[in-house]
Amino acid sequence: MVRMKDAADRLTPSERRMVQEIVAKPRDAALGTAADLAQSIGVHEATASRLARKLGFQSYAGFRDALREEFIARTDPAVRVRTTLEDTRGANLIAELVVQEAAALEALQEYLSIEQIEAIAGELYNARKIFVFARGNAEALAVMMERRLRRFGMSVVRLRGDGRDLAEQMVELTPEDAVLAFAFRRQPRHYGAVVELAKTRGASSIAITGAVGPTLSPAADHLVSAPRSGRREGFQSLIVPMTICNALILQLARRDEDRSLRTLEALGELIKRFES
Repeated sequence: MVRMKDAADRLTPSERRMVQEIVAKPRDAALGTAADLAQSIGVHEATASRLARKLGFQSYAGFRDALREEFIARTDPAVRVRTTLEDTRGANLIAELVVQEAAALEALQEYLSIEQIEAIAGELYNARKIFVFARGNAEALAVMMERRLRRFGMSVVRLRGDGRDLAEQMVELTPEDAVLAFAFRRQPRHYGAVVELAKTRGASSIAITGAVGPTLSPAADHLVSAPRSGRREGFQSLIVPMTICNALILQLARRDEDRSLRTLEALGELIKRFES
C-alpha cells in the first residue's frame, strides 16, 4: 500500500519484519489480532500498534480493515482467478483481458516517471557487469532482460540456483556493477542476501516489483513498484513489469543510439554466419 512506501524510511527493523510478515501472510494479518501478528515474529504487541500509527491509522483495527481491502484479494491466487472467471463468464474472455491489461498499463504512468527510467538506465549503461535476480514467474523477465542486454554488448550474469550457486556467481561483484532484481507476490528467498551484498560491495541495486516493493528489505537503491493488474482482485500477469523492462531497454538504446545500432547490426551478421 502507498502508506507503507511513504513510511518505509521511518520503520524500525521490527516494524519492517512485521510488514514482511503481513505481505507474506495477508489473510492471517487481516483476520487476526495485533497480538497474533506480534507473536508470529517474536516482538511485543505494541510494535503492531506503533506500525499502524506510523501508517496514519488511529488503531490497529483500522489498519486491519485496510489490510483486508488492500491485500487479501491481491495476494490470494484462488481469489484472483475466481474473480476473473466470474467477471468474464458469458463474455468474450480475450476482450475482457484486454480491458484489464489496458487499465493496468494506463495506471503505470502514476507509478513510474521518465526520470526514474532515465536514472535506472544510466546505472545499467555504466555498469561493468549486470547481475539479474528473479524467482518464480519473474524468471521469464530475467531471461528476457539477459538476452536483450547482451544484444547491446553488455556483460550479464543471470543469478540461478541455491545459496551456494549464488555465492559463486556473485563472488566477483564490484562497485562498478549493478544488481537488477524482480519481486512480486512476496520477497523471494535470497533477495535479501543478494541486495545486501550489493550494498556491502558498493554496487547499484534496482528492484522492479509489484505491491510488495515498499516492504522489501533491504531496500534497493532504485525501486519501481507498480500494480500488475487493472483491478486489485484481478488476474495478475507480467505485462506491466515487461513494459517497464521494455522502457529500460529502449532508454538504453537512446543513450547511445549509434553504438546500440552498430552492436545490433553486428549481432545480425553473426546470427547469419552461425545459422548458415
